[in-house]
Amino acid sequence: MSRKINEQDVIDTYEHQEGSTNRQKSQEEILVEQLCEGMEAYKQQNSKVFIGSVAAGLEIGFSYLLIVVLYTFLEDKFSAHTIPYLVAFAYPVGFIMVVLGRSILFTEQTSLLALPVLHGRRSVLQLLRLWGLVIAGNLIGGFFIALIICWVGLATGIISQYSIGEIAGHVTEAELYVIFGSAVLAGWLMALLSWLVTSSNETISRIFVIYMITAIVGFAGFHHSIVGNIEVLAGLLFTDDILFSTYVGFQTTALIGNAFGGVVFVALLKYRAFTANY
Repeated sequence: MSRKINEQDVIDTYEHQEGSTNRQKSQEEILVEQLCEGMEAYKQQNSKVFIGSVAAGLEIGFSYLLIVVLYTFLEDKFSAHTIPYLVAFAYPVGFIMVVLGRSILFTEQTSLLALPVLHGRRSVLQLLRLWGLVIAGNLIGGFFIALIICWVGLATGIISQYSIGEIAGHVTEAELYVIFGSAVLAGWLMALLSWLVTSSNETISRIFVIYMITAIVGFAGFHHSIVGNIEVLAGLLFTDDILFSTYVGFQTTALIGNAFGGVVFVALLKYRAFTANY
């Protein structure tokens, strides 16, 4: 029989942590914190969740800004095969802003919001509604930052139309089933990021964790639905290389893959590993 985590678990956890902030947290303590944070998200006003999600969609755009600026700067200095690996060093910047700033990013929230459902405190319908609100905010924020970055960048010459098209084409060139598999891995890593950030007590440690995890996503070229939204949308709006159907196909596939990876490989496995002891 699975054990229900109640309020006393939370009290005991924080009492145990008091005075020993530098020690490593146990799996139970991390799960309790994640579950409590997930429950709090369901209690927030929809307007607060939506605004936090729009903020995340905007802030994550600074990863794209650095990527496209670097791509433009390097496009005549290195081969097209090499540049994506070089610009991947800049990929984590927007994630650091979002996670430390406590904005609401879908891929970081998939596991977090699924835990109350697994625990029987919230329904699948409530989960889908909250996911929908977060996704809508992230995509709207991404739309506006894509417009701003590309408009200003092209006007000032710090980015080129060629770079916008190359990045969008690189993201969408694979078949949809490959994008799905790649998105599953990205969702898995991003949900694991949320778990590891909770396990960290210091800001420097959290920055290192965020950089490490998102750098893996960037270097491997795994498909992240929110950064990818900006990359492909920019290609759709400012070049002739991307069709609307390509954007919709990519975005739908990446969202489903990210959600699947976060829920199955982090939320479900971590929760079952804990409840298996009871």
